[in-house]
Amino acid sequence: MTENKLSPLDERHRALGAKMADFGGWDMPIEYPGGGVVREHTAVRERVGIFDVSHLGKATVKGAGALDFVNSCLTNDLRKIGPGQAQYTMCCDESGGVVDDLIVYVKAEDDLFLIPNAANTAEVVRRLEEAAPEGIEVADAHEEYAVLAVQGPKSDEVVSALALPVDHDYMSFDEADWQGRPVTVCRTGYTGERGYELVCRRDDALALWDALVEAAAPYEGLPCGLGARDTLRTEMGYPLHGQDLSLDITPVQARSGWAVGWKKDAFWGKDALTKEKAEGPRRISRGLKLTGRGIPRAHCIVRDAEGAELGEVTSGTFSPTLGMGVALALVSPMLAEGDQVVVDVRGRMLEAVVTKPPFVEVQTRSS
Repeated sequence: MTENKLSPLDERHRALGAKMADFGGWDMPIEYPGGGVVREHTAVRERVGIFDVSHLGKATVKGAGALDFVNSCLTNDLRKIGPGQAQYTMCCDESGGVVDDLIVYVKAEDDLFLIPNAANTAEVVRRLEEAAPEGIEVADAHEEYAVLAVQGPKSDEVVSALALPVDHDYMSFDEADWQGRPVTVCRTGYTGERGYELVCRRDDALALWDALVEAAAPYEGLPCGLGARDTLRTEMGYPLHGQDLSLDITPVQARSGWAVGWKKDAFWGKDALTKEKAEGPRRISRGLKLTGRGIPRAHCIVRDAEGAELGEVTSGTFSPTLGMGVALALVSPMLAEGDQVVVDVRGRMLEAVVTKPPFVEVQTRSS
């Protein structure tokens, strides 16, 4: 049995008493003592939280024509952005199913940096390597770098305390220097709050983590585990690959068509997705807000008032911000915002209303 990979910050998490779990083959912190997921979630919504997301993949694509090559493979249109900008996109197969969703950093026309999900990095790299023409090199750099996320209303103050750049536009990045160490600072995140993701060399991660945690302390900022990351992203309606996106769940079904360059000449899965979009998907992702007590979970059946099956929950959680259960569900396209449904949670029929995400108001794109 293969042992899980360890984050470069593993010793810090264990010293803090973190509850650890497997994430895509990596041992990562779920929560820390002293309040757990709800306390960490609230810190991000109200102040600031520091996350280790080093399990996320890292890959490079370099060589003349690298940008156009990647653009011919992945769904979104890289020609809509330029050097110093990042873009959310998807790697699909020819059926239109999602192999992975990822972020592409455009450093230059011939130099791209990719951040896939942990469990899918090797497959994304394999597919790109197989398709790459001569002169373009695709490399898996998964364990060469660490990624730290600073998220929350006080994220600017924390990042600037390290003399790192802030105030750049949403989904843009700067190549910076911190105490002689290279750090890429990108204004992105998976929480909905204003925030930054810092990519550094693996060997520099401990020092950078310690500095960020120290800078967050005056604002009552906290180290945060991946449990809070999940509740935060679900409140925003952000999809998680393997639950809300998969080889069986297309971007059209997941309502992620905004990340598809429909006018591009080519990308993997274009024919299947164009056909599905034109015909209309057989099921579609909707948000659900429970009106009573209870927590919806993945695979819970969604029914109408008469008990007929409408679909199933893909992601569900308790929303600490709202104090109620919220969910994403793949359901009949006939369901519309405001419709009443019930969610079957272990035999309990919990009433819910179809609600367009995000479930909470945040300041993701504020200047």
